[in-house]
Amino acid sequence: MRWTWFLLPALAALSGCSGIQSVVSPAGREAAHLLDLLGWMLVVCSGMYALVLAFLAWGLRRRHRATAPGAPVVEPPDKGLMRALAIWAGLIVIGLTVLITRSFVADRSLAVPRDHEALTIRVTGHQWWWRIEYPTSSDGVVVETANELRLPAGRTARIELGSGDVIHSFWVPNLAGKTDAIPGRANVLSLTPTRVGWFRGQCGEYCGTQHAHMALDVNVLPPAEFDAWLFGQAAPALGPGDDRDLARGRELFSSGPCAACHVVRGTGAVGRAGPDLTHIASRRSLAAGTLPMSRGGLQGWIANPQALKPGTLMPTVSITPADADAIAAYLSSLR
Repeated sequence: MRWTWFLLPALAALSGCSGIQSVVSPAGREAAHLLDLLGWMLVVCSGMYALVLAFLAWGLRRRHRATAPGAPVVEPPDKGLMRALAIWAGLIVIGLTVLITRSFVADRSLAVPRDHEALTIRVTGHQWWWRIEYPTSSDGVVVETANELRLPAGRTARIELGSGDVIHSFWVPNLAGKTDAIPGRANVLSLTPTRVGWFRGQCGEYCGTQHAHMALDVNVLPPAEFDAWLFGQAAPALGPGDDRDLARGRELFSSGPCAACHVVRGTGAVGRAGPDLTHIASRRSLAAGTLPMSRGGLQGWIANPQALKPGTLMPTVSITPADADAIAAYLSSLR
């Protein structure tokens, strides 16, 4: 319904809803289908509402004239009233039929299987971060990241949603609608990005203290760039080389409490409770969008995560500032 686009930009301008987290700025086929349905709902419902107001104004004006001093009260004829009610009922039926039909078309468009769906990604919600896994064809290696989802433009990705604790809701407004991530159940969502760039996702279901700090950055890349990124992510972490400071940080990380909860492929750190940190320095943020990625941010997060994100399940460990800085320096080298 192309003509609804004349109305939607005006609404977007008035509400400030454009940008990287907006349902009226679609960057995916699924979001475009939902926006089209929204346009039909706005037109039909606005038209019905306008008619209600028009009939109300007409009725009030007629009553005002009929109740003027000395004016006789004239009741509307029964036939005219019945005819008006029949017309009104017909308009309601037509409006509902249009909305039901468009809803069915949108639902079928979202549910249709994609023949070119070649990428399966598993996304698991945790309090309060996202685990993202990309199965690769090389030796069964699973590339794992956290809080940043990368997708190839023009290719449909099958997103398998799960939860490790409570109910979360996966929502990237520019790409698709909300889908719940429920413990013990796998929900499936298809995403077909049509525009490259960065988009912001969010948990759409209240899931605890830090629900508001459970962001998800989505980066849509050209297919060739995505393939190159995935190939690089499949590689283990680079060693510190001859840099003694980085070697010390790696030793502290691998032999200390960090290794009990985190993975860095290529080292002895094999913990699964927290995010995979093999290429952590390639990400934009820390703690699901709470902090920008930097050496200082890493050091502060390692030293006292509860001060930065109260309620987070990452414990505060006893560590000296020098050791925290050494670990932060090592993690900052993992790109």
